[in-house]
Amino acid sequence: MTTRTATWPQVRTVIRHLLTHVLLLGISTTMMIPLAWLISTSLKGRGLEFVFPPQWIPDPIVWRNYWEALTILPFHLFLRNTLFITIAATTGSLLSASMVAFGFARIRFPGRDFLFAVLLSTMMLPYVVTLIPTFLLFKFLHWLDTFLPLTVPAFFGDAFFIFLVRQFYMTIPIELDEAARIDGASYFRIWWSLMVPLSKPVLATVAIFSFIWNWNDFMGPLIFINSLENRTLALGLASFRSMHTARWNLLMAASTVMLIPVLIVFFTAQRYFIQGIVTSGLAGR
Repeated sequence: MTTRTATWPQVRTVIRHLLTHVLLLGISTTMMIPLAWLISTSLKGRGLEFVFPPQWIPDPIVWRNYWEALTILPFHLFLRNTLFITIAATTGSLLSASMVAFGFARIRFPGRDFLFAVLLSTMMLPYVVTLIPTFLLFKFLHWLDTFLPLTVPAFFGDAFFIFLVRQFYMTIPIELDEAARIDGASYFRIWWSLMVPLSKPVLATVAIFSFIWNWNDFMGPLIFINSLENRTLALGLASFRSMHTARWNLLMAASTVMLIPVLIVFFTAQRYFIQGIVTSGLAGR
C-alpha cells in the first residue's frame, strides 16, 4: 500500500507527459500536412493534382517538374534579385536595430523614454497608411523600378527589431559598459566589441525575421518594381500562376524551391532564435 501511494505521483507525471507529447505530435502532424501536400503535388504528373481519393505518394514521380517550372520563366534572375534584396535588407536591419537599440538601452540622454515611446507608436501604423506617401517619396527620388526602395529603408531601423534588441540589451549588466568606459572605450567601441558579440541570440532572431520577411515580400516588389529583369521570386510565382493557371504541379515545384532557403535559415539558427525570443521578452528597466 505504501509503495503504491509513493509511486502514484510518478505514474501521474508520466501519463501527463505522455499525453502532452501525443497532443504536440498531433498538432505538429496537422501543421505538416500542407507542406507534405506541397511536395507531393510538385512531383505529380499533369492532371493528377486533384484526384480523389488524394494520392499522397506520386506514381510515377515526375522529377522534371522542377526543371520545367524553373525554366518557363527566368527564375534564375528572380533568385538573384531576391538574394540581393534579402541579404542587403537583412544586413541593414541588423546594423540599424543594434545601433539604435544600444542608444535607447545603454546611453542616458534627455527625452530617451519619450522618443522610445514614439518609436513604438509607429508600430501601430498599418503599412497601407504610409504606402502612398512612401511611393511618392521614392518617385521623387527616382528610385522606382530599382532595388533601393526595398533595401535602403532597412538601414534606417525597424521599430519591432529595435524593441527586440533593446530588450535584450537591458538584460546585460551595465557594469560592463562602465568598466569599458574606464578603460577609455568609446560608445561605438562598446557597441561593436562588447554588445554585438554578446547579442548573438537576439541578432539571430532579427536576421531570421528579416530574411523571411524580405524573401517572401510580395507587396513591396509589386508596388516598386516594374520590369521583368528586376522581379523577385514572389512576383515570379504570381506571374507564373497567372500565365499557367492549370499547371498546379509546376507551381508547387517552384513554390517548393522558394521555400527551401527559408527552412535552411530557420533550422540553422533555430537554437539562437528561440533563445533570443525568450530573453528579449522578459527583461525591462
